[in-house]
Amino acid sequence: MSGDLSEELGLLVRDIGDAGVAEMATTPGLAAAVDQHVAALRDLFPEPGTEALMGYLHGFAEEAFQRGWWPDSTRDWEFVRIVAVCWMMRQGAAQ
Repeated sequence: MSGDLSEELGLLVRDIGDAGVAEMATTPGLAAAVDQHVAALRDLFPEPGTEALMGYLHGFAEEAFQRGWWPDSTRDWEFVRIVAVCWMMRQGAAQ
């Protein structure tokens, strides 16, 4: 992926994460879905560090976009997964 495209992807993922984490406060269904993804991610990353989560998030988002995914819904699997990773990174930074 070229530098410019990678940077654009990073900004889009950040925006998705920011919007999703904010929406969790008012949308219990989204919060519950994010919790389920966080549980699955904790199985992948028992001691999740920011570097590991960023690497996972970058690869996950790049693969999703390459297969044609676009964030059209706050309920689709990819959106929720991205929000879950962003939420985990925020929680790690808060500790």
